[in-house]
Amino acid sequence: MSKLGFIGLGIMGAPMAAHLIKAGHEVFLNTRSTVPADLLTGHAKACGTIREVVEQADIIFMMLPDTPDVAKVLFGDNGVASALSQGKTVVDMSSISPMDTKEFAQKINALGCDYLDAPVSGGEVGAKAASLTIMVGGPEAAFERVKPLFELMGKNITLVGDNGDGQTCKVANQIIVALNIAAVSEALLFASKAGADPAKVRQALMGGFASSRILEVHGERMIKRTFAPGFRIGLHQKDLNLALSGARTLGVALPQTASAAQLMQVCAANGMQDLDHSALVRALELMAHHEVA
Repeated sequence: MSKLGFIGLGIMGAPMAAHLIKAGHEVFLNTRSTVPADLLTGHAKACGTIREVVEQADIIFMMLPDTPDVAKVLFGDNGVASALSQGKTVVDMSSISPMDTKEFAQKINALGCDYLDAPVSGGEVGAKAASLTIMVGGPEAAFERVKPLFELMGKNITLVGDNGDGQTCKVANQIIVALNIAAVSEALLFASKAGADPAKVRQALMGGFASSRILEVHGERMIKRTFAPGFRIGLHQKDLNLALSGARTLGVALPQTASAAQLMQVCAANGMQDLDHSALVRALELMAHHEVA
């Protein structure tokens, strides 16, 4: 059994930490608000500071909203870096900038510690079911050491390459997901506006080449109007902005990604940034003066 730290216990982080606790590991917990009471079982302990977590844990996981949050937790006053001792491992499972990730890794490596970027896909459902896809960047030896812990939280676990490559893979994932949500939104809106039953259209499409996980899960959300967040529009906006800023640096064009980002901006501008990203359909509905339902 390992001594683990977990920093960031939101929609995703809490169930991920719960799987580590359930497996019998000693887990030291810290989050911006209050540590959920249902996590304080077995060998789990709530810590008042990040420093307290790092001093007691050998492997420290982070699950945070954005790049500035990770930077603050790592290098702020009494942050992770201030308490690291040689030989420990830092694992960032947030979805953040690949370029900044490379800089973070270099700084942690300079302290004699390993760094893995290991963003995830699968949303709240995957976090609760321990079925997340985990995309990892970093040294192979560190990956093999942490892999048994990843297997408690996910199913499809891949060492993509060096530090930053896990985050690059996650950005690519978010491009595909966003474009699929936009495609399903347009298709169901078109069908509904034309007078067809969108639920039956979705059912028919699920048996053909247009079938996808997005059509299955998010298509149902659009029809049933269940937009409570599994993954918030505001967070997906952040990921698409990472894609577009990266594209500028690389000198490539991502026109469909830009379009999806603008649809999410329409939602955010209308106060929907905290809804599930399947609510992207609302941007198209506003323009069409018609709801998919």
